Amino acid sequence: MEETLAEHGKSLAAPLIFMIVVTFQFLSRHVEHKKKRGSVTDMEIQLRTEIKQLFKEASSLSQPSTFAQAAKLRRMAVTKEKELAKIQESHSKDIKLSYDSYLKVLMIVKVFTYFGLICWFWGVPVAATSKQLVQPFGRMLSWRAGGPLNDNVMVGIIPWLIVSTRVGKFICRKVFNWKKKNL
Repeated sequence: MEETLAEHGKSLAAPLIFMIVVTFQFLSRHVEHKKKRGSVTDMEIQLRTEIKQLFKEASSLSQPSTFAQAAKLRRMAVTKEKELAKIQESHSKDIKLSYDSYLKVLMIVKVFTYFGLICWFWGVPVAATSKQLVQPFGRMLSWRAGGPLNDNVMVGIIPWLIVSTRVGKFICRKVFNWKKKNL
């Protein structure tokens, strides 16, 4: 299996694997973000509006003669707040279960994809990089990918997946933090 460096240089395996890993990172981060944020139903919006209106009416009734009516409005608002809290709690449980199932499916697909990539590229170099660039880690990066070729280190699939995952997590964290600041 004599391969030249030119054949490795033209290979799209490394960028393709990196893009697959980053895609999985973005998808899982997106689902986690949606899970935390949740969604608001029309009923919740209507209850919040009614609660605000009741409190507004109760605060406008500040005369001693309207004290009983203001107290009644405040009690109604507190009752609606409790109702809203129950609705939000049940809704958040449903959302959490839904997103947890999405995350489980995503994890299963990710594991099978990684396993398929490992089987496909086992013993075959995924990328080639200069020995000087990865000086102390050359042997570790070339694990199961063969020895050096023309003063270059051949990078194996498992080290490439590990590096791609770490870089992908870093990129996702930066992108989602940037979105948070700018939205």
